[in-house]
Order: sequence, then structure tokens, then C-alpha cells
Amino acid sequence: YFSTITIHTNIGRNMKLPSITLVLAFMPSILSPSHAFTSQTLPAKTTASRQSITTKATTNNAPDVSSSSTEQESVATSTFEFPPPLTEVQRLQRAAKFWSSAIPIVLSYSTKDAELRVKEAFTGVALTEAEEELIWNEQHEEGAQKLANIITSLKGFYIKTAQIIAARQDLFPPEYTEALSNFMDNVDPLPVDLIKAVVAKELLIRGEVFEDIFAQFDDEPLGAASVAQVHRAVLTEKYGSKEVAVKVQRPSIESKLMGDIANLKQLAKTFSGALPLDYYTVFAELEKQLADEFNFLAEAVAMDRIYDTMTKDENGLPCESPIVLPRPVSGLVTKRVLVMDYLEGVPLSRAADEMAKRGIKPDSPESQLFGRKLLRSLTDVFGRCILETGFFHADPHPGNIFVLDDGSIGLIDFGQVKQIGGRPRETLAKVMLALDGRESDDNPADLEKIGNLALELGVELADDAPAEGPAAVAMWLFDGSVEQLPGGYEKGELSPNSPVKALKSFPQDLVLVGRSTILIKGIANRLEIPWSLSKEWAPTAKRVLEGNANQSTVVVKDGKANKIRIRDVMKLLKTWGRGKTSRAVTRLPSPMRTKVAAIALRLQKRREAKGAKKQ
Repeated sequence: YFSTITIHTNIGRNMKLPSITLVLAFMPSILSPSHAFTSQTLPAKTTASRQSITTKATTNNAPDVSSSSTEQESVATSTFEFPPPLTEVQRLQRAAKFWSSAIPIVLSYSTKDAELRVKEAFTGVALTEAEEELIWNEQHEEGAQKLANIITSLKGFYIKTAQIIAARQDLFPPEYTEALSNFMDNVDPLPVDLIKAVVAKELLIRGEVFEDIFAQFDDEPLGAASVAQVHRAVLTEKYGSKEVAVKVQRPSIESKLMGDIANLKQLAKTFSGALPLDYYTVFAELEKQLADEFNFLAEAVAMDRIYDTMTKDENGLPCESPIVLPRPVSGLVTKRVLVMDYLEGVPLSRAADEMAKRGIKPDSPESQLFGRKLLRSLTDVFGRCILETGFFHADPHPGNIFVLDDGSIGLIDFGQVKQIGGRPRETLAKVMLALDGRESDDNPADLEKIGNLALELGVELADDAPAEGPAAVAMWLFDGSVEQLPGGYEKGELSPNSPVKALKSFPQDLVLVGRSTILIKGIANRLEIPWSLSKEWAPTAKRVLEGNANQSTVVVKDGKANKIRIRDVMKLLKTWGRGKTSRAVTRLPSPMRTKVAAIALRLQKRREAKGAKKQ
């Protein structure tokens, strides 16, 4: 349900005969579309200045509107035709094109495997490991390129397939992850004139021109996704003179995305008896999510809501967020255009290249220290959001996670968020405490307790699954430190004995929770850190179940209330000081930075070792 579902074979360098139809078709919908900020044909506005879809520019006393191009058009008005929504016939054509292209990729693995077996049977000579690896590497390269071509042609929902595969270097062959890495944040950008036309249509009021809002507007986008793209800009003095990011929807993309998920939903329903899992339930959940994703006003509200959660502690006092969150610019948000804070940095998908440019090696102390910081930041943010409020960012992938120039972590794109109900959230908190408090990984009493809670969440397993199955699913999902899962299950997501394979159905409320945990687990695996989310989230879970007792009314007695406030202020200052120190270290010369990072890394590993001993 979360990232790879069921690939019933050997994966790795020898990815033979994978059930790749599920990877290609169902994975993108399982994890849902990124940047789902789409629209149908833009409706006409009521004011005269919005009656036509135009871009207006004037050469008289107008400020520069592009940092990359200073020339302004002397033509007063340019008119653009927006593409119409897809028809039902076009939707069916997209589905047919996908399947007619994807199935040959799947069959090519079957053919190659059969060819090698026949050759070995006739010659009696088995291939060496090196020879077999070379053959499958070539097969992966050919399949990856064909898949990239399909997705380039179809775009829409299938972009998510590429993003998911590219993000899971720990699961998929490098030929696939490398071929599809460009889909992370650089997808077929629209012409800047068309983008400006959408912005003008959405933001300008009567009598305004584009230059009244933007003093600068970059021609080149910061990133282009399947349904939206973002440009850097600078607001005029009238609007605050600040540097901003402007997110703009692609016109008429909604029908394409909705058509794709409708096709996959219908396929899941039609072949429900033949599929190993209840994909229809997942698609139904994601279909419900799309309504708000087409509305940037809802995204702006989500940004503010998550910001409020992360900048207040359990007592409601101000605290420093472990991650940088952009804010929308008041008055410059519509259903199809969102102006927000600009974050200076690069997406995590390009962080390795950026580090290489700065001379930072993958295994260097700086790199390892940053990896731990990233892991800790994401763990804290998602743990608090999921357990405290149940409202969280539901589309975490390397294109939405930013590495800022000062070494901080940023999170963007709040178009897809999820609100889980109070009862499931409470049960989820109980699962964290049960996992964290268990005596061992095979203690029957602990397994029964954890399993019952998993079943209470709505997890359903196959009829022939062992009794330990529900507990194994919970441990697989929330505790990456487990060496051996109960019931004979294995940790590997792609293993034939993975507990995922035993799943019959998973609760809709928790599908996107699973996606967040899989992202964090994947990062921990790449860093080779045995990371237990249940252990890290247990304190928050305990506080939630106790009803946030610390937030109850404090009676002033003997100055105790004042002491609480001083303690909280000192905690805030300590956090602030750590942040300032971290940013200062990033500005040190390379040799000195490496030495400081090495010392910090040793101290952090020492603290982790002490914590493990206490457990």
C-alpha cells in the first residue's frame, strides 16, 4: 500500500520477472499525486480587467518584471488559449496507451528469464554471477528507458510512478532510479507568458497591471511538476517588497488526473478477485483527497495550520520548528495561484549533486550529520502532526523536502494533506506505546496486544496469515530497528515473506500515514541507522493519551507556575542557540567544517549508544 506493494520476486541487481504492472499502474495512485493543484478551463472573472485571459505590460514607468529578462513587450495585450479538459474518449485512449506500453515491459522480463533458462538447459552451462548481473543490468536499462518514455508522454498521475521509484534507491535497480530522477521536480515547464497570463487572470483587480504586484518575476521556473510549476519573484513595495515563490496551476489538468485515477479505480474493481490486495479501497481514499488539492485556498489554510502546530510546544508556548515551513502571502492566494515565502535551497532529490559541488563526500562526517538531522527533523514533524492533531503533510517525497543554504530542512507543497479522526489517532498512539513498551519481539502477550490494536485500526490480513500477522505489520511499519519480525515474516518490503503481502485491506485513514513512515524508514535504511518510530513517537503518544495534562490550567502556588514558564523559555533559548550554531558551522571553511562535523557526529553516536543501552 505504501511504496512497493507486491513485487513477487527477487529484487536488487537481479530484479527478475517483477510484477511490475502493480508498480507502474497502482503505485502512483496508492501514494497519490504530488502537487495536485489543477484546474479546469479558467472561468471568466466579474471585473473588467479579468474578462479576457491576458498579460498586460507597459513601458511607461514600469518596473522590471523579470530578473532573467529585462525587456518588456510593447504590445499591451497578449491573448492565450487554454487547453480544454479531456473528453471521455481521450481518457480511455490514455489508459489504452499506458497498458499497451507497460505490458511489453513486463513481458520482456518473462521472455528474458525464459530465454536464459532454455539456454542453460540446452548448453548445460550456468551463467556466472557477473554474467547474469550484466544481462539483467541491460534489461533494467532498456525497461527504465521505455518506462521514462511512457511517463514523459502521458504525464498526469503517472508522474508519481516515476517520483516514487526514483525516491527508493534502496529498493529499485539504479537504472530505474536514475532514468526517472528527472521527474522529481523538472517536468515539462510551461512558457512563462502562459504562466503570467494565469497569474494576471487570478490576482489582478480592476485597474491593476502585472507590474503593480511583481517587481521581478523569473522566466525560468524553480520547478515544474505534473500539474503546477513555481517561479521566484519579488513583490512591489505596495505588497511588501519581499522575495516570494509563486505557484501556478497548469490549465485544464484536473480532468487528466481524475481520468487516470478513475481508470485505475475501475481496473482495481474489475480485477478485484485476481489482485492480492484491496487496491480499490486505496484509490477511493485518494479520490476523496483530490477535491481540496485543486484548491490553493485550502493549501494556504493547511500551511498555516501545520505551521501553528510546529511552532508551539505541548504547553502552547512558542518553540522553534525543527523544519522550515513557508507561509502564504495574505491577499495573494486564489484557487489557482499561491504566493508564499521563498525558501533558498535545493530539493533533497538534488542534494547529493549540490554536496558534491561543495566538496562534501557521501560518507563524510558532514553528510552523515546532515542525514541524522534530516531523519530527526522529519520524525519530529510527522510524529507531532499525526499524533497531536491528526492533520499532516501527506505527500512527502524528495522533491518536496528542501535542503536550505544554511543547512536547515524545509518542507513545501501542502496541496495534499490528511486529517485522521480522533479515534484512529488515539488507537495509533496506543500502538506506539505498545510497541515501545514490549518486552521482546516474540513475547506472546505483547504480540497479542499489538495485534489487537492493529486490528482495531482496521488492518485485515489474508485468511491463511499466522496469528502474529497483525503485530508483524505494525512492527514492520513503525519499528525499523526490528531484526526479525514475528510469524516468520521478513523486513524487506519486496521479500516474498513481507507482511505487506499478507495484507488484505488497510484502513483508508492510515494509507497516507503509512506513506510518511515509509519515507522516514527509507532514509534510515540508507543511513544504516536502526530507527524505531514507535520509540521516537512514544513520548508524544503518551502525552496525547493523557489528554495533554500539561496544558491544563496551572494554579499559581509558591511560584510554581512562574518556574514552568522560565523552564520553557530556557528550553526555547537552548533550541534557538543550537540552530544558530548549526548555521554558523555551515559557513566555516571546508577543512574546519569537516573537523567540527566529525566531533559532533561522534557525540551524537555516543548519545544514541547510551540511549540504546537504556532500552
